[in-house]
Amino acid sequence: MPTDPPQPDIAEVKGRTTGYPTRMLARDAADGPVRLGVARHWWNDQYHSALSMPWWGFLLAAAAVYLAANLVFAGLYLLQSGAISHVGPGDFAGAFFFSVQTMATIGYGQLVPQTIYANTLVTIEALIGMLMIALTTGLLFARFSRPTARILFSRIAVIGNHDGQPTLFVRLGNERRNQILQATVTMSLLRTEITREGTMLRRFHDLKLARSHTPVFSMTFLLMHHLDETSPLQGTTAEQLAEAEGEIVVTVSGLDETLSQAIHARISYTAEDINWGHNFTDIFGVTADGQRSIDFRRFHDSHPAA
Repeated sequence: MPTDPPQPDIAEVKGRTTGYPTRMLARDAADGPVRLGVARHWWNDQYHSALSMPWWGFLLAAAAVYLAANLVFAGLYLLQSGAISHVGPGDFAGAFFFSVQTMATIGYGQLVPQTIYANTLVTIEALIGMLMIALTTGLLFARFSRPTARILFSRIAVIGNHDGQPTLFVRLGNERRNQILQATVTMSLLRTEITREGTMLRRFHDLKLARSHTPVFSMTFLLMHHLDETSPLQGTTAEQLAEAEGEIVVTVSGLDETLSQAIHARISYTAEDINWGHNFTDIFGVTADGQRSIDFRRFHDSHPAA
């Protein structure tokens, strides 16, 4: 009677494959997986690139395009001698500043086009200038108005006891002084698994939370996943989780009451981000004048479980 072939060892399969990065869900640009063989569609995806690039990159790119356009038109104006008043042959600076005045529709009155050729260029440049201003204004508004979540995730996750049950904890905080309505949280385990055929896969397993929804998220939210018989993490050690390149993926979504727009945030924790046998440090207290307080200075702190 045929028997199933033995399941290959993860380390053995990794030895004959390229393997996976330690963190699939990047916390920053340096963490993410390297994408090989994927074409960058610069011309077909410029809007996304303009919104996703950092502010310094966006402003630098806008300045570069503006400068390049004026340099090109300055060279075109100089192709005809006497095309612009008070700009002599080879006066590139004069032609450049005339281009700047034309594109910005300033028109001080000292530099004016004097030929049909120059007026034609002015017409073309004025049109391009209006389009550039409209496009830049739209991108600036889109960047400023894009909803963002100021959700603070604990830098670490901890595994300790809750009512005598081993439990995985992650702490969340709302950094803004408003409320996130109908906040919903999900937690998943992403780990490397080997099929009987020796194929290495990355699989998600949902982790059930003691509470995954809150109508109002205004201060803090403690996520708890009990490591019981239904949990894929039951009996897992730090070494086993690291060997399987496991990640705990947490996502949060809700409605910002100020913007009335949906917001979302996410984070991941690898084995090295989890403090085993720890509990989070208590951050709730009372001030000297009797007011309740939350000490965010200890938000990321933990201590060994008793």
